[in-house]
Amino acid sequence: MSRYSANEIEAKWQEAWDKAGIFAANHKADKPKYYVLEMFPYPSGRIHMGHVRNYTMGDVIARHKLATGHNVLHPMGWDAFGMPAENAAMAIGGHPKDWTYGNIADMRGQMKPLGLSIDWSREFATCDPEYYGQQQALFLDMLEAGLVYRKNAVVNWDPVDMTVLANEQVENGRGWRSGALVERRELTQWFFKISDYSEELLGALDTLENWPAKVRLMQENWIGKSRGLQFSFERTDGAEPITVYTTRPDTLMGASFVGISPDHPIAKQLEAENAEVAEFVAECRKGGTTEEAIETAEKLGYDTGITVKHPLDPNWELPVWIANFILMDYGTGAIFACPAHDQRDLDFCRKYGLPVVDTFFALDDETPVDKIAFVPPKTEKVRWVNHFAGLTEATGDEAINATVDFAEKAGWGEGVTKYRLRDWGLSRQRYWGCPIPVVHCDACGVVPEKKENLPVRLPDDVTFDKPGNPLDRHPTWRDCECPSCGAPAKRETDTMDTFVDSSWYFARFTAPRAETPTDLAEAEYWMNVDQYIGGIEHAILHLLYSRFFARAMQITGHLPKKAIEPFDALFTQGMVTHEIYQTRDANGRPVYHLPEDVTDGKLADGTEVEIIPSAKMSKSKKNVVDPISIISAFGADTARWFVLSDSPPERDVEWTASGAEAAFKHLSRVHRIASEIAESDVPANGEDETLLREMHKAIHDVSGGVESFGFNASIAKLYAFTNTLAKSKAGTDAKRQAAMTLAQLMSPMTPHLSEELWQLLGGDGLVATAPWPIAGEAMLVDDTVTLPIQINGKRRAEISVPKDMDKAEVEKIALSTEAVQKALDGNAPKKVIVVPGRIVNVVV
Repeated sequence: MSRYSANEIEAKWQEAWDKAGIFAANHKADKPKYYVLEMFPYPSGRIHMGHVRNYTMGDVIARHKLATGHNVLHPMGWDAFGMPAENAAMAIGGHPKDWTYGNIADMRGQMKPLGLSIDWSREFATCDPEYYGQQQALFLDMLEAGLVYRKNAVVNWDPVDMTVLANEQVENGRGWRSGALVERRELTQWFFKISDYSEELLGALDTLENWPAKVRLMQENWIGKSRGLQFSFERTDGAEPITVYTTRPDTLMGASFVGISPDHPIAKQLEAENAEVAEFVAECRKGGTTEEAIETAEKLGYDTGITVKHPLDPNWELPVWIANFILMDYGTGAIFACPAHDQRDLDFCRKYGLPVVDTFFALDDETPVDKIAFVPPKTEKVRWVNHFAGLTEATGDEAINATVDFAEKAGWGEGVTKYRLRDWGLSRQRYWGCPIPVVHCDACGVVPEKKENLPVRLPDDVTFDKPGNPLDRHPTWRDCECPSCGAPAKRETDTMDTFVDSSWYFARFTAPRAETPTDLAEAEYWMNVDQYIGGIEHAILHLLYSRFFARAMQITGHLPKKAIEPFDALFTQGMVTHEIYQTRDANGRPVYHLPEDVTDGKLADGTEVEIIPSAKMSKSKKNVVDPISIISAFGADTARWFVLSDSPPERDVEWTASGAEAAFKHLSRVHRIASEIAESDVPANGEDETLLREMHKAIHDVSGGVESFGFNASIAKLYAFTNTLAKSKAGTDAKRQAAMTLAQLMSPMTPHLSEELWQLLGGDGLVATAPWPIAGEAMLVDDTVTLPIQINGKRRAEISVPKDMDKAEVEKIALSTEAVQKALDGNAPKKVIVVPGRIVNVVV
């Protein structure tokens, strides 16, 4: 009997799959299609067990769908543009392209041994000119359709790297690479008009029934629909009124001051006239533009000396302050502050000695606000003080509606619906990204590049020895002819945000070699993505941008109407975690160590390590497990089995060496059981039906688990069925049938071992293409019942009998068992009690 040799088995069957071409996805009108897609990786250099879990989940679904008669599309690509490649080029020399494609080769080499059912012929990287050239064509179509525009905008500016930073690249107010304090700077930027689709993107969330509720809620909150009041404060100096928008107009009687953004037109006018104001707004512009950065920063204010009249009392004057926490691109860039019911406003007012006026109290507590603003849920009833609409007890929602109605009837305000979602700024001042395909001509202005000139390729001969974007100082690339008039012109040197690259790749996979962004016939066949899998960290921006792009691509003729929501089902998997091992250097700073360098809590030189409880695998913390080392030791199937078996897939799973060893032992046991069955010759007997009934139950339960992402539940059933098979006394034919079914049921999780068992047991062809077993309804109905036998109150045996068997017959069978016969020792029992369907009690 051969032993389980994972390395030999896995190489053999991967070669067989490749030779048969079973994972190549081709348009087949006679089959139902199924498109499963995992969020594609950034090629950082190495994959870890978190990647293995993500891609194995998708592989289980893909293989199961293939076995159930579907035409499966399961592609892979690389989200390959971005700052890390430029950072590497600056740090170690070389070119971002070389670093990126080298990492892609390494990661592909790590992924292929996992035996994933991927159609590698569709592979692409977003830095391939063939891909980003089609992205440029999409941009031009969207520009023509009015979905792209250019305007001045305040951005995060890194003064050392001389580039715009995305919000995610600002850490504690500093650039993620340079560490320099980020400034707010106004630049001319390109934008997608995603805000025009706020209501549509919000309303369509209700149609995404197979998305996690938490993801839909996160998107709803990000879009941020709110109804408020827009009105103006009349200035006492007779100048242009200051228009504000507020979502809490009900608190107007608690107004303390009017605040304006440092980028508000009034602030800019004062800045030009007053050096003190200029100095203040310059200080405000230091720091990020994110809401989080603004909320957590120290509150800064400047009293402009301007005053305005309260709309309900012309004798009540409010000061106008410039405040660093007010965003120009939300509402009107101006607010009125009610510090009693807004913590940000309260902190500001306490700092600058401005009044705090309560407008409502809790029903049972009239304590004035001190250091903590009173902000109950809008659905909670409160007691109002001097409300101009005559309210006494009402919820916040009721008060807002009453206030808007009052203002509209009085003619001094208008109810307005606004959204938190801002237009998507896509300009990045960096080299390693998709060039924006426009040209700047002194005579013609901004001119789109001609499509026949696409792709506008990135030049290879760039250096990173100076800060800033190398494209700005590359005259042979930057300087060009105007596509319209032929005069000397300059290319746009900004490149696209990498979120653009990942917002349409799902569509490109349907026809990755097409000479247009998509092939509509292929998109019509393969779209939508039936199952999308990825991390919760992408729940907002990536998914929201992809939903916008699907709409834009439909408008510009690149996707069918049915793909307006591109992902039918979404699953967000948990992380794979591992302990962190650290020591400390002479300065007390942590030094991290790889798991393979630690044995029994010590390094090779005997130094004890500090063990930090499990956290997400991170290369910076070195708590990563290299799949290649696991595959070398135990095989890919062991890694796959373990990451699926230990916990529900939406929860985190902790990787442990002992868990991997236990998984390997189980797979070795399955191989041994199948080998023994293949060599056995036991005639059919009365145990056959019992085993086959358990087999059909396993088919039913495992299938249900796979279809519902209950992979750990499916594996638990497979453990139980393996034990049943091992203990069964059934004949060889029944056991062979059961073992072959076990191989099929395991094949989505352990495809290599299952192929080996399938061949060993005499299966035809490949188990990967064998039809998925179907549970027989009749075999799922139990006609028998297992009854425990107690002898003098202790359980000693059990019997299986027909459910409707007469009590006297049950008693005869119970008394004939070996355990009861031994206890009686030739004597008659004192008493036998048969409880139908439950138990047999024998007193001796």
